[in-house]
Amino acid sequence: MGVKELPVLSPSDQATPCCTPLVTTLLPEPEAQILSERFAALGDPVRLRLVSLLANAEGGAICVCDLTAPVNRSQGTVSHHLKVLSKAGLVTSEKRGRNMWYSVAPSALEALRAALVTR
Repeated sequence: MGVKELPVLSPSDQATPCCTPLVTTLLPEPEAQILSERFAALGDPVRLRLVSLLANAEGGAICVCDLTAPVNRSQGTVSHHLKVLSKAGLVTSEKRGRNMWYSVAPSALEALRAALVTR
């Protein structure tokens, strides 16, 4: 049995891309940095649940004291998670009397959604 010779490719054959490009534009570095921080903040299940609660809040905001029971965590733990979300720009807070009220930052959530769409 003889050895089969492989065809020789011309330089033009070798330069032809095999696939359609995956994206039309690459995510800019500064935007990628912000998005990675926001996605990292959502990497904890409790924080993800808190954002879900806030995103669906009737009236747009929820007192921190009302967020403890749904996630079964102490107020101190919930406050810590909200601080991480706030630092990432995903939630905003407002002091009302002695309580802090939190709401999602719609533009930040939209930016996350948009990042997942083909460019």
